[in-house]
Amino acid sequence: MSLSLDSPIEAIDPRVAGRRTGMRNKGRPAAEVLADPLGITSVDALLHHYPRRYIDRTSVAKTRDLKVGQEATVIANVKRVSKRQTRQRRTMVTVTLFDGTGYLDLTFFNQPWAATLYKEGQELAVSGQVGIYRGKLQLGNYEVEILSGSSDMVHTARITPVHPATEGITTRTIRELIFRALQKIPAIEEPLPADIVAAESLSSFDEAIRAIHFPETDEGLQRARERLKFDELFALELGVAFRKHRVEADAEGVAHTPSDGLVERYLASLPFEPTDAQHRAMDAIGEAMTRQRPMNVLLQGDVGSGKTAVALHAAIVAVASGHQAAIMAPTEVLAGQHGRSMETLLERLGAVRFLDVDDRPDDGQGSLLDGPADAGDAAKPTLTYAVLTASVTGKDRLRVLDGLTSGDVDLVVGTHALVQEGVAFKDLSLAVIDEQHRFGVHQRMALKGKGGEPDVLIMTATPIPRTLALTYYGDLDVVVLDELPKGRQPIETRVVATAAERKAAYELIRAEVAAGRQAFVVCAAIDEANKAEVKAAETEAKRLASDVFPDLDVTLLHGKMRPADKDRIMEEFRRGEHDVLIATTVIEVGVDVPNATVMLVENAERFGLAQMHQLRGRIGRGQHRSYCFLSDHSKPDNEVARARLAAMVRTTDGFELADEDLRLRGEGTLFDVRQSGLPDLKLARLAEDIDLVKRARARAFAVIDEDPELQAYPGLLRELQTRFAGSIDWLFHS
Repeated sequence: MSLSLDSPIEAIDPRVAGRRTGMRNKGRPAAEVLADPLGITSVDALLHHYPRRYIDRTSVAKTRDLKVGQEATVIANVKRVSKRQTRQRRTMVTVTLFDGTGYLDLTFFNQPWAATLYKEGQELAVSGQVGIYRGKLQLGNYEVEILSGSSDMVHTARITPVHPATEGITTRTIRELIFRALQKIPAIEEPLPADIVAAESLSSFDEAIRAIHFPETDEGLQRARERLKFDELFALELGVAFRKHRVEADAEGVAHTPSDGLVERYLASLPFEPTDAQHRAMDAIGEAMTRQRPMNVLLQGDVGSGKTAVALHAAIVAVASGHQAAIMAPTEVLAGQHGRSMETLLERLGAVRFLDVDDRPDDGQGSLLDGPADAGDAAKPTLTYAVLTASVTGKDRLRVLDGLTSGDVDLVVGTHALVQEGVAFKDLSLAVIDEQHRFGVHQRMALKGKGGEPDVLIMTATPIPRTLALTYYGDLDVVVLDELPKGRQPIETRVVATAAERKAAYELIRAEVAAGRQAFVVCAAIDEANKAEVKAAETEAKRLASDVFPDLDVTLLHGKMRPADKDRIMEEFRRGEHDVLIATTVIEVGVDVPNATVMLVENAERFGLAQMHQLRGRIGRGQHRSYCFLSDHSKPDNEVARARLAAMVRTTDGFELADEDLRLRGEGTLFDVRQSGLPDLKLARLAEDIDLVKRARARAFAVIDEDPELQAYPGLLRELQTRFAGSIDWLFHS
């Protein structure tokens, strides 16, 4: 009886599917274990459960040629079977084999059934590691197959697959089920268009599925892997292309047409000359905002590359076109930093007003950003902006909310408070989302939903590897800031692993403070109860203040402080009132203190590359050379941690570090695949398969360009629905 891909596991072979494992053979049936926890209920799912490695058992050896320690396959006859009880009352069955050149023992402990399964005269194929026990050759960790009456070699004398298993089922049982399924299933239908398979010189899908599980040659295995990787990436990119077309085709956005010369005045008033990369980014984003369809742009740039100035340019384009703009940051610290940066960038523009949220009576001085005195009291400011975070409450909050609803507030910067109930915009046409990986999909969509179909500008200071930008953010247009402003000082990075190196770091901190500069010390926890057992910031602050720098001003900042206290301490540090700031990763983003030139990161081995790079970006922002010390307490065998620290010492290029982070950790740890609404990759690796990513992307987008609804490709549409199961809303809706 032939099988179909939809057939249940039990239909493959009831005896194998019902096989039980566990103490005294009372475990659950194999089919039940495959369903839970592995989630494999059909033949199709089983065939997509790929091997994690292979053992080459193709070479058959003679017993006389065996050497201790080697992996070998021997075909021999059973000479005798013996059974006895050990002193520990364990059953030991010994099966002695003879192949004409010598004898070889197989030993089965606590497996009394072996005495009846193997009989004299049977021909067996045995693969395992050669060893010696009591002067006799034996095989350990072996696989055995009875050859009499069967020509099928499932477990031995071949390139043997080792599939991921779990408690209650062995890789041997999984291997046997897949082998039987491939025997019974007819040729599997080709899911890709024939012209793509031919143009990409791919093997057939049926050939690839069979070869990935039971390859005959290494070359055949590599071709199978390439084909199945391509299929994974093609499905991924097809979903991205499908959604991108839906968003662009169905949504009608705002075609921005700036007037009054506000954009030009903003550029002319900047206190610095934008880099070429900033000019390119502002031009690209400004041009995208003039189109009728909603803009969806990912602006990625390294730490300190000037994203805020670019984002503010986009906001002014929206305001100068008669609409509103919002900038959303993940933390109050970062939202406050944006507010200060905007204040700096806008103060020279003129006719700009900051909504005075503390509701103080007018003292005749006006707001810091009021227009010129001769503008007239009745003159409406060209641009009014406000800050809205959780710490803005009471009457202050109501004033901002009323201003957003009435349209009196043109630009607002805030945290997730912007997407809460009660926040409504009169005419939001631009949503800027900073550090997007810290927001869930629902928060991003909620902000977008505040204004119909506003343009969306997503910013990140954590450079995204090229392959991730082509996949997880493939429905966005990517704009890159790959140039740092002139005057940024180099940062020298060193690893601190010995007492002498730590002493040198402390001495350099003291020397920099003596020269009038400041330092950060970063810890990962705020109390000793933290399970990670890293240095606690509170304890470290006390130790440094009393034992190391008793003559310096040492202060503490951590995430559990009240927002007002955090703002006060950061402002004091920014003004130079403290020499050393002991902080948790609350300073990872949004902290700009040009006078800080030294950073010591405690237990740096516990941080990922992206986070360490963000932390290091808090220094090197002024006119003086800066130094970053990475304290390493990792164990000698922690090679991944050592590789991360070595990469930090080697380069300050965030894009290079992003690629290295992807290589070391994999895409699933960098960005939540499920949050992004994208299927898992089983074989393909974005860090290693960039050529395949590009090829699959080009083919997928070409298909959607030709047939956006996939009417001519019902199989591809079904494949999308299968691969994107559980995230159909992401696929079919914006």
